[in-house]
Amino acid sequence: MGQVTDLDTFAALLAPEGQALLTALRDHDPADELTTATRLRRDHPAPLVSAALGQAQLRQRAAAKFGADARLMYFTPHGVEQSTRAVVAAHRAARLAALGVRTLADLCCGIGGDALALARAGISVLAVDRDPLACAAARANAEALGLAELIEVRCADVTEVDTTGYDAVFVDPARRGGVRGGRIFDPEAYSPPLSWAVEAARTAPYAALKIAPGVPHDALPADAETEWISDAGKVKEAVVWFGGTPGSAPAAPDAMAGAAHRIVPGGRRATLLPAGDSLLGAGLPDPEPGPVGAWLYEPDGAVIRAHLVADVARQTGGRLIDPTIAYITADTLTETPYATAYAITDVLPFNVKKLKALLREREVGIAVIKKRGSAVEPEELRKKLKLGGGRRSCTIFLTRVAGAPTMLLGHPAAELTPGR
Repeated sequence: MGQVTDLDTFAALLAPEGQALLTALRDHDPADELTTATRLRRDHPAPLVSAALGQAQLRQRAAAKFGADARLMYFTPHGVEQSTRAVVAAHRAARLAALGVRTLADLCCGIGGDALALARAGISVLAVDRDPLACAAARANAEALGLAELIEVRCADVTEVDTTGYDAVFVDPARRGGVRGGRIFDPEAYSPPLSWAVEAARTAPYAALKIAPGVPHDALPADAETEWISDAGKVKEAVVWFGGTPGSAPAAPDAMAGAAHRIVPGGRRATLLPAGDSLLGAGLPDPEPGPVGAWLYEPDGAVIRAHLVADVARQTGGRLIDPTIAYITADTLTETPYATAYAITDVLPFNVKKLKALLREREVGIAVIKKRGSAVEPEELRKKLKLGGGRRSCTIFLTRVAGAPTMLLGHPAAELTPGR
């Protein structure tokens, strides 16, 4: 169905007739869209029905990011794609609040996802975007969630907004473009460019810049901390943090502003949500590789992106299995939130025939296949193994050990029981 593309149609959605349609579509099944549209058009204008159905679809898609709030919010297609996941926005807002931030300019606010989290943390927000439809959605979202008193929405070019007097600046540049809205990987091709965002950040006591997690480390400013954030094991974004220099604080940070919140210029940090574990790198050199031991650690993606594998290796007393592979191995098990541990049962040269025979012998019918540093695709291998019928399970790692293609077999430590 059609999406809202103009302010008049959006305003119609906010009017009583549009609200009634949205309420009726709250539990809409997309599979019944044609039937539903035909029925609703008997009593409502076709353009409004189309817009309401489009909004219902966006709300359902947005539930993965915004949870129950999505049922009350308003979205644009780009807004759903580019908005920060609520748990990530809440983490960032909590860190800013802990640093003493009470007023903030949210530049490139989109539909207001971050502004909502900031307001819930008690921060007064100026939310700015040049897209009138996104601004309309941001205002509607602030109203719908009871946060309008803390959020002022302004439709303007962010490069022309005076942020003087605000405790902090948050910038979320657009990272999609072109005809198909594909991802942009060059930070200078962001809108606005990363270089502009960095200069804007340096004018405020505190600042946070949201960027793609795959940003090259050599593109990061030396006077800022960069934090890579994952949620449920999936890397979601990176944030470049500025501030914390003597005399720059807008207010006295509260007691929460300890190691997990303070900004360390030049630092690299990995934060794992929803638990909130945060690892600040110590600038360690890569550990020496060595033979595969009894345990294998798979670092969280945020740890890998932040180049903190060496820090996790130190925590676990481990070593790399190969100088180019981000797998850590150790002879003993050490608990760490920053990596998933596996008990290794077999270390074999890559050989599909031998692997198939071994799995059949052990009655393995279910296998999780992972790869790192291997040219073999997991699904390609799965087809060749023809698993099924066995009552046991295992994890198979396709990787390299000391440069040689290798298969590691094991089980997640969390699934092991004493005496197994």
